[in-house]
Amino acid sequence: MEERKYLTTWRKYIPVIRLHLKRSLNEDQTFKLNITDFESAGDRGKSGYTFSLAMENGKVTNNISGSAVARDLYEALKTDDAIKELIQDKNIKISVGKTFMLSIKTTTVSSYK
Repeated sequence: MEERKYLTTWRKYIPVIRLHLKRSLNEDQTFKLNITDFESAGDRGKSGYTFSLAMENGKVTNNISGSAVARDLYEALKTDDAIKELIQDKNIKISVGKTFMLSIKTTTVSSYK
């Protein structure tokens, strides 16, 4: 299994993702990814590139072990200092569907646990 083949692709998107993460504090965000960027990195065939990545306080809370695309996105996110700061004290869900729309939903983590 090839490791980190989508990391370079996600790093190209980091500035856009950072902007949408900031905006997602006020309202849910969506933007279209370029499918060619991902197909040139690795062919996912029928399994496609769809995934859901849930984070709380910057830590993944769902199982993304079966999705190289999601794992590499998380790797790219946690290496960006501005994003690391943005995702603290937040619940964030990032997902990509069949139409290659990336959506970001952010809620603040309650201090009452």
